[in-house]
Amino acid sequence: MKILLTGDSITDMCRQQDAALPVFSYGSGYAFFVAGELARRFPGKYEIFNRGIGGNRSVDLYARLERDCLALRPDLVSVLIGVNDLWHGLSGAGISPAKYERIYRAFLSETREALPDVKFMILQPFVLDGSATRENREYFSGISAYAEIAEKLAAEFSAAFVPLQKAFDEVAEKYGAENWLYDGVHPAVAGAKLISEKWLEAFYGMGL
Repeated sequence: MKILLTGDSITDMCRQQDAALPVFSYGSGYAFFVAGELARRFPGKYEIFNRGIGGNRSVDLYARLERDCLALRPDLVSVLIGVNDLWHGLSGAGISPAKYERIYRAFLSETREALPDVKFMILQPFVLDGSATRENREYFSGISAYAEIAEKLAAEFSAAFVPLQKAFDEVAEKYGAENWLYDGVHPAVAGAKLISEKWLEAFYGMGL
């Protein structure tokens, strides 16, 4: 069974795009933990592909649909996208919530059209207070609009939905945000492990 993990830098996490061995292609984020846990529990059952690319917005993800999704013919497509659609608005290259929804829906629709039996998992975009978000705290609260759209699309496409904002809010309140997202956006080791645990919980619930 082929599992595709795609999105932005939170999925990418310094993966080697032309790695000679699969272990180097997973990066150092949640994809690494997911791949490791599935390989430990179910040796040989799943083939994991990390196709996250740092800086990607929904439009960038859609632009590489054929190359980094359809060409792999995955059985499960897991997507985490949205924070850059908001963040890049500070430099004039953002994607509005309305356009994010249109593009995200097109990505999912065209994937299912090409691969009728494909399953989807949609991860909720998130932020915390940190060095990258603190000066524009009110602006970054706009992530909620993208999070709501992601959940809406998960319902529309019968996808497993992975809520992450509440999980990060809870642990940040107890232990400090930096332990989880080192700059308010990108996961530290604990944050990557948290995402992987929520991912695996949703995955096991799919019965795949």
